[in-house]
Amino acid sequence: MKRSSERILTTHAGRLDGPPELMQLSRDVMAGRATDLNAFTAQIESGIVDVVRKQAQAGIDVISDGEVGKFGFGSLAYYGRRLSGLRMRPLKPGEAAYMALQTNERIEFADFYRELQFLPTPSERAVCSSPVSYIGQEEVQQDIQLFKSALAKANVRTEEAFMCVLAPGWLEHFFYNEYYDTDEEYLFALADAIKHEYKAIVDAGFILQIDDPALPDTYDMIVPQPGIEEYRTFAAVRIEAVNHALQGIPEDRVRYHICWGSWHGPHTHDLPLKHVIDLMLKVKAGAYSVEAANPRHEHEWKLWKEVKLPGGKILIPGVVSHASNVVEHPELVADRIALFAGLVGRENVIAGTDCGMGLRVHPQIAWAKLKALSEGAALATRQLWGS
Repeated sequence: MKRSSERILTTHAGRLDGPPELMQLSRDVMAGRATDLNAFTAQIESGIVDVVRKQAQAGIDVISDGEVGKFGFGSLAYYGRRLSGLRMRPLKPGEAAYMALQTNERIEFADFYRELQFLPTPSERAVCSSPVSYIGQEEVQQDIQLFKSALAKANVRTEEAFMCVLAPGWLEHFFYNEYYDTDEEYLFALADAIKHEYKAIVDAGFILQIDDPALPDTYDMIVPQPGIEEYRTFAAVRIEAVNHALQGIPEDRVRYHICWGSWHGPHTHDLPLKHVIDLMLKVKAGAYSVEAANPRHEHEWKLWKEVKLPGGKILIPGVVSHASNVVEHPELVADRIALFAGLVGRENVIAGTDCGMGLRVHPQIAWAKLKALSEGAALATRQLWGS
């Protein structure tokens, strides 16, 4: 994994919006109006070419495929083609379709969330009802080949490229355990399955990004809210599962991303980073991507005064946010970068985003934010290197 050895490198958290026709295809898949994705392979590849070129035009150094072909990412529509043992069943009285729909924050701000609701309320829940195993070998190889082909066709210069996969603990968030005797047994079964996708991406020459909002975010999804130590015990098992899935994969080919969810809400029940920062740093990854720009978490830069970034590791702080339509000024971005560089060393910082921009802000705003990110990194480079 490349470091900011001569200048501040830039990246983002993964998801970006593709062309409008591809976004419509995504909605059709989610609504069940299109199921044969093989028929749309050329369209998906064209969409990846588009986002690759736009990332390069925005000045982003470490790019992704934008996850534009991952229709229903985090749903049975997507993972049902990769993991056995999953199915849908009707909701029982009082159940939520997935954990994020039943949280302490949603209870406190019930009026707000009732008015915010713009999607149909799900009537089914995805569950694990039989042994989990990995069946997505052809799926992941198609993802890899599409990205490689798009990179060749885009013909742009990039420093590195990465692909995103969910952590076992975040998969658990979407697919409830109704088969294994304990949730821990289920969690490690998920880890044993998804590790095949992790390895395939690294073997293909890409950086693997593990997306794990679950580390801090599940705290608010346990009702009533647990005590801090009780939750840390819960979270520590999820970290063990991540590392179990990463066995045999070089740390410097892995980046680990956490956030507190991408929805535009109050986030008053977010677990402070201070309670899980040590657990995050136990993940066997070369880089850690953390929200640091939105108004609920920007102050947490102060933790790095006391917490030492392990030797050889990289911090990817979010210096532009998905949580606002306001495009950050490049000078503000540079200030944020310089702040972290002063705490952990300029060579150990890659400037990033809080979360994925796709589906969170309008595409025009997303690309403007990424442009501001690269312009801010250039300003920070002049400040930190004096040239």
